[in-house]
Amino acid sequence: MLRHLTPAALGRVAGSDRKTSVLRRLSVTAVALTAAAATVIPAIPAHAAAFKVLVFSKTAAFRHDSIPAGIQAIRELGAANDFAVDATEDANAFTSGNLAQYKAVVFLSTTGDVLNASQQTAFQSYIDGGGGYVGVHSAADTEYDWPYYGQLMGAWFNNHPAIQQATVRNEDRAHAATAHLGQTWTRTDEWYNYRTNPRANVHVLQSLNESSYSGGNMGDHPITWCHPQASGRAFYTGLGHTQESYADSNFRTLLLGGIRYAAKATNADCRPETGYTTLYNGSTTGWTQAGPGSFANSDATLTSQGGMGMLWYNAKEFGSYSLKLDWKMTGDSNSGVVVGFPATSDPQTALDTGYEVQIDATDTADKTTGAIYGFQSADLAARDAALNPPGQWNTYELLVQGERLQVFLNGTKINDFTNTDPARSLQQGYIGIQNHGSGDVVSFRNIRVKELSGPSTSPSPSPSPSPSPSASPSPPAGGTTALRGVASGRCLDVNGASQTNGATVLIWDCNGQNNQKWTSTSASELRVYGSKCLDVNGAGTADGTSVIIWDCNGQNNQKWRFNADGSITAVGANKCLSVSGTANGTKAQIYACNGQNNQKWTRA
Repeated sequence: MLRHLTPAALGRVAGSDRKTSVLRRLSVTAVALTAAAATVIPAIPAHAAAFKVLVFSKTAAFRHDSIPAGIQAIRELGAANDFAVDATEDANAFTSGNLAQYKAVVFLSTTGDVLNASQQTAFQSYIDGGGGYVGVHSAADTEYDWPYYGQLMGAWFNNHPAIQQATVRNEDRAHAATAHLGQTWTRTDEWYNYRTNPRANVHVLQSLNESSYSGGNMGDHPITWCHPQASGRAFYTGLGHTQESYADSNFRTLLLGGIRYAAKATNADCRPETGYTTLYNGSTTGWTQAGPGSFANSDATLTSQGGMGMLWYNAKEFGSYSLKLDWKMTGDSNSGVVVGFPATSDPQTALDTGYEVQIDATDTADKTTGAIYGFQSADLAARDAALNPPGQWNTYELLVQGERLQVFLNGTKINDFTNTDPARSLQQGYIGIQNHGSGDVVSFRNIRVKELSGPSTSPSPSPSPSPSPSASPSPPAGGTTALRGVASGRCLDVNGASQTNGATVLIWDCNGQNNQKWTSTSASELRVYGSKCLDVNGAGTADGTSVIIWDCNGQNNQKWRFNADGSITAVGANKCLSVSGTANGTKAQIYACNGQNNQKWTRA
């Protein structure tokens, strides 16, 4: 096949002998141009990939012989899934300008100290500004002296037994990395033990059954996880030691899903999740069908057929709770989740006395995905940004507190509704999923609930932890106060009275302004401006991690415990709110509790 010829190529076609007559060169050139024009004009520009990924595989300690196979596998995944791949072991690629072209950076079996201070700063800015991180296998054996990397990764490597077969539990089968797998997965790899259990700060996708192999020593043993990191996203898997892994289609799909999540090409609820009770994960015990149609139950998946009916959980009514479930539709199907209705054998009665959170690809704003059906549209811009299309899994969280119903889609709040109808009440009722009718095929997985202690205005609370013996209860919910540092005499202050996510929290002369007024809630939050929470940056746990404000989200890095000695403990990190000086502008941080006055606060 002829290709388009450049002038230099035309010269070569004409011959390299510079003494050849001009007439002969023109003749040959004309023939070449005619032939080329017959096959390649008009020229068609190459297709630009949807995004770019950087694979970084520098090692300063042990080097895995699977790295070349991993790079090749990611290149092949990119070619088949519309993303471009650059690979390097040159840490000089870690500049703000260079990283800006990539949607995600893959640390492929890196080891040791691979970035200098300026490169670390550039990478942290890239992630916190919205970039993606994917860690593979010994990415957990990297940058031990950099606290930020530890929180980004989730947990550092400790040790491992010999390579052997083990059973992987797939805890989340909605994430793009794991949706293709069954409830368990038996495979051979090198199984890492980690220095800490990351579960409190990450969303666990897979864990190991330690009874299925020798040498596991964690008990609860996460092995693959994800989490939001400031404005960015992080994904890690401990799998991938062996060369054979990268030829395994299941592992390659897991890796692809992690890359696509980190690059924001697909969405998932990767907020930490603890304390939920399973209502359905294969067994329909406690569930009853009301009305026509049914749900097929296979592979721990309920799939609607016929209707219009409803499968409801009749074993228990719920009041204040967080309900999570995974769902997937085919085409423009129709279904929904019904909450707050009394016991009934009539699905229409449930709709008339409760509320349906809709699942439908196309309809009017108050009757499409995320809407409180017939009552209130979702925030459509937020919904559209968070939604995975038909054929892919999504996760709902329905947060019911008093008469307030909030809807989260893949971790993003898309609706906030308050019942004012005296004929209905959300404060007590049952939960159901709808089978809408013939041709409306919607599937559900992993239905789970966490009961909460009572009504609250918090967006996503968890029950407060039990106080330690030295702790006193948090101040009464709704109490607003300034917090004055004992050592400095200055107040905890949001820098510049900013209301922007990520704004720095510091100490400043007490002035009674709103950026120094903190409200404690029953969910152990410290709120400012009503909707922003005192937040440990990136859910960090290391000494010196900064304290900022962020939209309240109910995660442990936004929970605080007031102690009898005047200190305030960050629940997620189990470290104290601290300042390292007394001057105006000294930034707040967390630090190991030491009983000193720079960690003590009074209510001003």
